[in-house]
Amino acid sequence: MADLRGLLATARLQLPGNEAGLEAELLLAAALGRPRSWLYAHADAVPAADAAARFAELIARRAAGEPVAYLLGRRGFWTLELEVGPDCLIPRPETELLLEHALLRLPLDVPVRVADLGTGSGALALAIARERPLAEVWASDASPAALARARANARRLDLAQRVHFAEGDWCAALGAERYAMLVSNPPYLAEGDEHLQQGDLRFEPRMALVSGAEGLDALRAIIAAAPDHLEPRGWLLLEHGAGQGSPVRALLGARGFAEVRSMRDLQAHERVSLGQWPDAAP
Repeated sequence: MADLRGLLATARLQLPGNEAGLEAELLLAAALGRPRSWLYAHADAVPAADAAARFAELIARRAAGEPVAYLLGRRGFWTLELEVGPDCLIPRPETELLLEHALLRLPLDVPVRVADLGTGSGALALAIARERPLAEVWASDASPAALARARANARRLDLAQRVHFAEGDWCAALGAERYAMLVSNPPYLAEGDEHLQQGDLRFEPRMALVSGAEGLDALRAIIAAAPDHLEPRGWLLLEHGAGQGSPVRALLGARGFAEVRSMRDLQAHERVSLGQWPDAAP
């Protein structure tokens, strides 16, 4: 049987893309139950037959397109390690831009109420709870499976006492409560978008990806309902598609939000838009 160095070399040839080497190492470490750093110090080690078989299965599944995050059962987001699975969207670096701008508008030393709409794995809600210890955070999702995943992450990260969960569709899950901030990374791909047939998106839950003919249905629904759940001068922050900054700003402005603007991601795409509800409705 080949040693670890040989297994990795063979696996790299089976995987597509520029990340083949990294992915092979992550999957081998998972199959062995070891940290990735252990591989470098034990490159000549020959794994047990069952571990080699597990690795071969993981490589085959990855070669067929299954996301590495689902194969590992986890994905890093901000400073958190989140458990993920096919019941929720895989957290992505673009969503950290949304988190950064939320944190800029949330004081460290004042209790505030924040709601994350469509929380999925709980990425945004749990990161806000970790970074703002005085915040009371709510997280909603229409998917019971995703909500169960988020609750499990909250327990594992010792944040279960600080984050409240509610099942329901967008703002409808919030009842009559009002918040200093609403954040959401809703589905924003259009039906028939070619990206749905590419990469990890083929394996992620469709309800977390697709939102109508233009990809704007969820964004429209959230913007329309948000003022009923915002305190005066409360903020609404939304992630959206690369070409959706202009229509989202228009929706925010038409609904009566002030301070409307969009922020660009590292690829210079408008990725996050926000607005502030005024002191009194216009």
